[in-house]
Amino acid sequence: MKSKHYDIVVIGGGPAGLSSAIAAKENGAEVLLIEREKRLGGILKQCIHDGFGVTRFNERLTGPEYATRDIKQFKELKIEAMLSSFVLDIKKEDNFILTITNTNGISKVSANKLILAMGCRERTAKQVFIHGTRPSGIFTAGLAQQLVNIEGLMPAKKAVILGSGDIGLIMARRLTLEGAEVVGVYEIKSTPSGLKRNIVQCLDDFNIPLHLQTTVTRVFGEKRLTAVEVMKVDEKMNLISGTEEVIPCDTLIVSVGLIPENELSEKLGIAMCNATKGPIVDNNLETFVNGVYSVGNALSVNDLVDYVSENGVIAGSAAASSLKSGKERTFVSVNANKDIAYIIPQKLNLNSDLSNVTFYLRSKGNFTNKKIVFKKGSKILLSKFMKWINETEAIKIVLELKDLNEDLEVSIE
Repeated sequence: MKSKHYDIVVIGGGPAGLSSAIAAKENGAEVLLIEREKRLGGILKQCIHDGFGVTRFNERLTGPEYATRDIKQFKELKIEAMLSSFVLDIKKEDNFILTITNTNGISKVSANKLILAMGCRERTAKQVFIHGTRPSGIFTAGLAQQLVNIEGLMPAKKAVILGSGDIGLIMARRLTLEGAEVVGVYEIKSTPSGLKRNIVQCLDDFNIPLHLQTTVTRVFGEKRLTAVEVMKVDEKMNLISGTEEVIPCDTLIVSVGLIPENELSEKLGIAMCNATKGPIVDNNLETFVNGVYSVGNALSVNDLVDYVSENGVIAGSAAASSLKSGKERTFVSVNANKDIAYIIPQKLNLNSDLSNVTFYLRSKGNFTNKKIVFKKGSKILLSKFMKWINETEAIKIVLELKDLNEDLEVSIE
């Protein structure tokens, strides 16, 4: 079977994949984008609330409005796309060989470079060890959002939401607006997981209670959910005996975190980061399998879609440029101190064409009146004072890549 060849293949048609493909095409590459759904846009298609694009466009857009801007540019550039298509396998030979399946059968394409933009998936109720039967009425927050916003279906009359992630908070408001009763949001941690603005706009504005250090331990019901059991936890997240409470409801919405979608990355033997659950990358967002880049929520779960699109522009531009330059990569490490949960990129390619490095980092706790400090040896390269540092919100810092010939140390001081 003869395969068609492209300079760059992008896997995933959400905001990360779209911006990657656009940047690569604008830099002269021949690009193919592969998307498993029948429409481009990714998760944005079902996010009808506003708040997207504030950083990138200086506007508050809905998800579909944000996606439409990239889709319009994607089509104007006449970038080739394969929709309703799944990548079954990737092999590295002289080039990357991809096996793809869709309604036309199985086909193969080859590429010099790959950009992985597969997004992320939701953790389910079984992954947080909720006991009980398997009645209907238990949904992940993303599935509930799709049912309401895309399918026009109402999954709940009386709902409990487990987890204070942003999608769960947004669905608390959405279900309330559609006439359901949201009994409360239950969060096992001592602080909310979602953005502050979503706590205010989705819970406080609608008088929906948030119960911290409380989790769902059991579900009840045969055919349909009839109630859930909740319990308090201590500082070490151990259940506190005697705090059991049964909450009548017909729906449990689970919003307990997202996991980067990286089965294809693992097939390629890409080194992964334990903290982000995504690939280890350099400042071009290239992994340590040469020619493979990772962007968006496949790299790490992002708070803002604006950051996802920025990832795509960095990787798409770098992948296209490297087709011509062919420079060998030379690395120094980026080492973060104990108060930093992770930092991206984890390595710096000293032969990169980029003059600046965009870092994304997340703290391990909440801090006030601290500085984020970048050092080369004893020399301070950058010190940024921050009144508030919250573990639920990623921090973006841009650093000039200049005279950097040794490892970089990053700390919260």
